[in-house]
Amino acid sequence: MAQPYEQLKLENQICFPLYACARRVVNRYTPFLKPLGLTYTQYIVFMVLWEEEQVTVGELGKRLHLDAGTLTPLLKNLEKNGYITRARSKEDERVTQITLTKKGDALKEDCKDIPYKLSSGCMPLSPQDAAELYRLLYALLEE
Repeated sequence: MAQPYEQLKLENQICFPLYACARRVVNRYTPFLKPLGLTYTQYIVFMVLWEEEQVTVGELGKRLHLDAGTLTPLLKNLEKNGYITRARSKEDERVTQITLTKKGDALKEDCKDIPYKLSSGCMPLSPQDAAELYRLLYALLEE
């Protein structure tokens, strides 16, 4: 016979192992990012900027699944440290453009080996399992 509050058991929640794994993965980045003075969230902002060089706050938030309330203080800090510039769009003053500076672009060199350093211990999955996990996670994000 099922317990009356079976749905509230932690072991029955798919969200919990997802949350715990996400925290574990992010924590594994810390030893590599901390010496550079970066958080994981700043690192993923840089990953987008290294691809695009210039994006709007809205585009960045959409790509990273982060809201403006999370991005604004983070971007202010990156600007204060000389990694990016923020400027209002000439076409629409409600839009803020984020542009990578030379210092921000140069940080790419310091970060280039981080994915390789993490690939062995961060996700101990077969390539097939990793591809399936990637597919499933993005299916959840697109919902």
